[in-house]
Amino acid sequence: MQKTLLSLAVQGVLLSLSASTLAADEPAIEEFFLEEVVVTGTAGGGEMRKLDASFAITNVSEEDIIKFSPKSTADLLKTIPGVWAESSGGVAGANVFVRGFPGGGDAPFYTLQLEGAPVFPPATLSFLENTTLFRIDETIERVEGLRGGPQSVQDNGQPGLTTNFLLKRGDEETEGQIKYSTSDYDLQRFDAVLSGELSDGLYYMMGGYVSSSPGIRDAGFNAEEGSQFTINITKELDNGEMNVYHRTTDDHGTWYLPAALNVPGIDASYVQNGTLNRQQTILVGPDNTERRVDLADGRGWDGSVSGFNLNIDLTENWSLSNSLNFTSGDADTVGFVPNGGALTVSDLLGAPTTGAVTGRTIGESEFVQQFGTWEVRKQIESLTNNMAFSGRYENFTVVLGYYTAATSVEEFWALGNHQYYVVEDGGELITGAECVDSCGWNYDIDASGDSTDNAFYSTLSYDVSSDLSLDVGVRTETHDVEYSVDEGLTGSISKFVKYDESKTSYTLGANYALDEYSGLFARVSRGYKFPYFDDFRDNYGDYTSGDDLIKEVNQFELGYKVVHENLSAYLTFFGNEVSDSSVTLPGTPAVDATTEAYGLEIDAKWVHDSGISLLVNATIQETEIVEGDANIGNESQRQPGYQVRLSPSYDIQLSDSMSATVYGSLSVVDDRWSDSANSVELAGYEKVDLGVILNASENLNIQLVMDNVTDEKGVTEGDPRNPDAPNGRYIMPRNIKLSVGYAF
Repeated sequence: MQKTLLSLAVQGVLLSLSASTLAADEPAIEEFFLEEVVVTGTAGGGEMRKLDASFAITNVSEEDIIKFSPKSTADLLKTIPGVWAESSGGVAGANVFVRGFPGGGDAPFYTLQLEGAPVFPPATLSFLENTTLFRIDETIERVEGLRGGPQSVQDNGQPGLTTNFLLKRGDEETEGQIKYSTSDYDLQRFDAVLSGELSDGLYYMMGGYVSSSPGIRDAGFNAEEGSQFTINITKELDNGEMNVYHRTTDDHGTWYLPAALNVPGIDASYVQNGTLNRQQTILVGPDNTERRVDLADGRGWDGSVSGFNLNIDLTENWSLSNSLNFTSGDADTVGFVPNGGALTVSDLLGAPTTGAVTGRTIGESEFVQQFGTWEVRKQIESLTNNMAFSGRYENFTVVLGYYTAATSVEEFWALGNHQYYVVEDGGELITGAECVDSCGWNYDIDASGDSTDNAFYSTLSYDVSSDLSLDVGVRTETHDVEYSVDEGLTGSISKFVKYDESKTSYTLGANYALDEYSGLFARVSRGYKFPYFDDFRDNYGDYTSGDDLIKEVNQFELGYKVVHENLSAYLTFFGNEVSDSSVTLPGTPAVDATTEAYGLEIDAKWVHDSGISLLVNATIQETEIVEGDANIGNESQRQPGYQVRLSPSYDIQLSDSMSATVYGSLSVVDDRWSDSANSVELAGYEKVDLGVILNASENLNIQLVMDNVTDEKGVTEGDPRNPDAPNGRYIMPRNIKLSVGYAF
């Protein structure tokens, strides 16, 4: 079924493209498609028609976000071709992969920007990736998702995926919205946004939310709680504009981890956390010092992101853009992590045992499993600034830029503390098999580090003719790191790093307009992934022996794009060679691997006058490990050979003042390998979502969304810490959300 659906999806898009080309002499053009603009990846951050871009970028509008109704920021990334996002871990702590790039988890090749500035320069630190630091609410206007392209020389030099979240801005009219949301898992959420004019040329937008729920996987207490407030002030100037924004967030939720697949009755709604095990006592350090931990702390972000943007014309030909961002706060993780597979009480003890909390008898045939209470406390801070001077002349544009970033982290880890618990929702500790040091391993650290980046970059775009344009970009960056680690909490430093290295990146691109409504583009680029704190800790022996730990990324892209009548379609063929490293268990050495990948991305939208529309988002790719470890010839772990998302929608006018939109999506995911050894296969799956939006009046709107209608039991990952254990993390079970909004 999956192969058939994939074939039909690709054939349908190609037939549409063919039909639009044959009908190129017809005059009817969808103006919205032609006027769609992007700012991410453009010279100096200026606006450019998406159709004219020489790189692969996807626009996700506010309407698209509302329809998709994402459960987390990472969940929304599924709307971007070339991206494999595992959002099954909860509101934070996702795994994000792009274009077959290697990696064992987190998001090593992903940067999240707010208003064009990275919210945190390192793409990934252990137990922290960029989506953890960001929540979606009514203050977001749209998202731009750039894969590859010129980004290896701009901003923070991310060669993989960059998503730029753009805030709403105020104008002369005062307007706003309040919205209440609930669900079948007892979600209680209130959103509000308000915008308008403070004075002539001075505008504001502010909004946020408060939210609480036990979680889609019910922990028995309010496991997901959060609040956020954002304000964005924009001032129009005689020669440009400036804006200041501030966002403060306090939001966390249960970190969902792989479940025991070999235990009857354990399904996608299972969560081991619960009232019977929420309060934990763990032992840390050489003296087994006791610490009290509350599993309700979960995983999330308590901090703020602030920024200042300036865009002004200096002369007739030269302009200045500057983006400053400051991020500060705590990104903590408290999780209940499985250690190996589940087994029966008789296999473990040979006789029944009792529950440590309730005292009930645990029968010989019941399943138990080791779980460790992992506590990770991270205090992070970053300051970035990106300044670019742009000169525009008759047939060329030049950009001279300087990017700087200062990043710091202070962290405490207490991992391990494994004990045996009954495998059931909120399963309790059992007696007779209590253990900490004798069950598996413990890994405790106290670490702090600082890094500084300074990069000079330049791009030149040249219009060879009215149809052909070329661009070239070069970036030279210096990366400094100082980092110290106390492994084992002994009170002395066991690892110390003082690092200083530089690299030069480049990109070459071309864009050719076939006519007013279609074109081709091509691009080659080389970028780098600089090492941060965890890379040194996990590869300390390589660092001390002289290895600089920098990973190289080489890419090419060939694209075809067309906008005609009611069709907008972008097809990108890509290829890359990427080196990276991954760690199975924290504290163990990293494993290097170089992966080659090539594939096709499809990003298309078809709209009919009758109100019917169809979005097609597809990625087809082949990956292979070509050097670096014992798995040469295998496929890259955790990434499907294809994924297709078809999203039809139908707008209905019910009366003069009432309308409705009925929509849905079908996601089809191919098989994947859980590990680089390709020893554990994760089955593909199909997922169906449905929704309806009723505009009951000019002001009142009601939305009902059913996610995973068929309650598909798809698995996004096996057990990354123990690939041979029969564990896996399910996608979210079927759930329903209702929202009622009032706009004014």
